[in-house]
Amino acid sequence: MSEKRALSPRPGAMPAGASAIYETLRKEIVGLQLLPGARLSENELALRFRTSRTPVREALFRLVDEGLIEVRPQRGSFVSRISLKGVKRARFIRSALELAIIREAASQGLPAAGLKEAERAIAEQQAAGGDAHRFKEADDRFHRAFADAIGYGDLWSVVESQKAQFDRIRLLSLPDVTPVDLLIRQHCAILNAVIARDADRAEAVLRAHLSIVDETATALRQTHPELVADDED
Repeated sequence: MSEKRALSPRPGAMPAGASAIYETLRKEIVGLQLLPGARLSENELALRFRTSRTPVREALFRLVDEGLIEVRPQRGSFVSRISLKGVKRARFIRSALELAIIREAASQGLPAAGLKEAERAIAEQQAAGGDAHRFKEADDRFHRAFADAIGYGDLWSVVESQKAQFDRIRLLSLPDVTPVDLLIRQHCAILNAVIARDADRAEAVLRAHLSIVDETATALRQTHPELVADDED
C-alpha cells in the first residue's frame, strides 16, 4: 500500500485518539519543535503515542489537508515548508476579521475587563525578552482581548484555525527578523486609539501591524529557502 493511500480519509468523525495525536503534532509543527523537512514515521508515532497506526494515519491526513505535512511518494510523510501563500492567506483572513473587530471595539468603547486584559498582554510581551513562544502567546492574548470585549470571542476560533502558517513564520522571525519593539509600540498605539474611540486610527495601525508579516515572510524565503516555500505561482 502506498503512503498516499495510507493517509486517505475515512468517513465519519476522527476517533478521540486521533484527535489527541493531531493536536499534539499540530502544536509541535506550528511551534517549530518539528521543523520543515522532519520525517514523520507512522510506526514511530504509533510507538510514541502507544496506539495503533490507524489513529496516527487519521491525524496525519488532517495535517496533510491543512498543508502542514506533505507526502512524498515512496519516501513517506514530512513536515511541509512554511507556505508564503498560506502566510498571506492567513493575513488576509486575520485582516478581514480583526479590522472589523477593532472598529467595533473603538465604536463601543472598551470595558474595564477588556482594557485590563490588553494591558496585561502588552506587559507580558515586554517581559518576554527573547522568548519567541512567550511573546507569541501574549500577542494572541492581546488580539483576542478586543474580540472577547465586544462579545465576538467565538470569531477568534476562526482566526486560530487559519493562522498556522502565519504563526510558524512569526516564531521563525522572532526576535531577530521581526522588530519586537515595533510590535509592542503598535500594540500600544492600537490600544490608545481604541481607548480614545478613534476607529480610523485603530484600524490604520492594525492594518500596518498585520502587514509586517508579508515582508518578513519574503525576507525569510530569501535567507531560509529550506524552511520557507515560494508557492505563490
